[in-house]
Amino acid sequence: MEKIWEFYENLNEIVYTADMDSYELIYMNSKAREVYGYSSDSEFKGKKCYEVLQGCSCPCAICNNRSLRQGYFEEWQYYNPVLGKTYGLKDTMVMDEGKRFRMEIAIDMSIQEQQSKTIREFSDNEAMINEGLKIALSAPTPEESIKILLEYLGHALKSERVYIFEGTNQGIHNNTYEWCANDVEPQKDNLQNVAYEVVEPWYQRFRNNENVIIKELEAIRKIDPVVYEYLQPQNIRTLVVSPLVNDKKIIGFYGVDNPPGELLNHISTMFQIMGHFIVSLLRRRDLVKRLASLSYLDQLTGIGNRHAMNAYISEMRQENSIGILYCDVMGLKKVNDTQGHQAGDDLLLRACECLKRKYGDYSLFRIGGDEFLVLCAGIREEELLARAEALKQDMQENSALMALGCVWRSESIEDMDKLLSEADNKMYENKRRYYAGKMQ
Repeated sequence: MEKIWEFYENLNEIVYTADMDSYELIYMNSKAREVYGYSSDSEFKGKKCYEVLQGCSCPCAICNNRSLRQGYFEEWQYYNPVLGKTYGLKDTMVMDEGKRFRMEIAIDMSIQEQQSKTIREFSDNEAMINEGLKIALSAPTPEESIKILLEYLGHALKSERVYIFEGTNQGIHNNTYEWCANDVEPQKDNLQNVAYEVVEPWYQRFRNNENVIIKELEAIRKIDPVVYEYLQPQNIRTLVVSPLVNDKKIIGFYGVDNPPGELLNHISTMFQIMGHFIVSLLRRRDLVKRLASLSYLDQLTGIGNRHAMNAYISEMRQENSIGILYCDVMGLKKVNDTQGHQAGDDLLLRACECLKRKYGDYSLFRIGGDEFLVLCAGIREEELLARAEALKQDMQENSALMALGCVWRSESIEDMDKLLSEADNKMYENKRRYYAGKMQ
């Protein structure tokens, strides 16, 4: 029996289908195979869609899989730097034999526009910047916008890697973002805690309003050996690096590795403009993080609040076991009334520290004035109960008694409100026994 997407075999537009969970390409119609240079299905079967279609080594930052729904088409436009054309895209989700597939129809808009925005024709820096920002700013968060922008620059500048380094108050630099072309080994994990002394020659250039352009790495072996020793293991041949400046202070830099040599000066000019927008995105990211901290963290203990708990529950995987520990700090009101609220806060902090010591590798929340909740995804029942027993000893030693209610299920398919209510009832029974002189 033919799959629904096979009806598009002879359509004069690109059509492909990919598994939404594994990203494996399942189907490309004749037009898609022609455009990407395949003569048979066997040449692309099993490859990742992002490898074939976008030349990426990991899922695309612009991927909209999360928003696709069965029976609805999501329409948008995208300039594909790999093909050098603008496409009108129609995306939908198709279910087949219980599996989710992404089907996309790509209409070549450059036929109507009579232009293809390849890097050669993109001599207008403002046009390239506007195109990249338009795509990036369509993302729902600054974090995603930054990733999308780096991905766009990587393709548009025909480079192997694009990255951002951010400085810290301790005088070190961390590679915080990177995009890598397909078959290029990521370097981000290896480029943390880079000492200022390594990049200090670059900062001298930055302070003079200059970018760093390396046209041939071997040329700096003797004149800048420290930088050379950092770059050479990364297989860097050419690069352009530009400062990121916020309120007249250099906060880091961003760059591109191994673009074509004839584009280096063009990229340098463009980067002087683009840096201001990247700094703006970083500032927006930091603002969102601060707001998220206020929205999802309990300000006294630093653990998650009720909003964070709801968000966590909404993303739980049903096939995992779940352990719940509902906790109520004993005697908080009495401490507040007789010793003051500072003493009450100290009691809450001691109780929270007990939970961190015994359940710190799971998810902790303060969900009320004297109530804490621990959610343990994937825990075994015996481990949940053993940790609860150890917690009782810790509470005694630190004068931070809590009533406890434990619930465990082998799968997280049951209604969470019902499970939380069950744990709450067990906690209150434990509390009742305590006040009756029978706390276990």
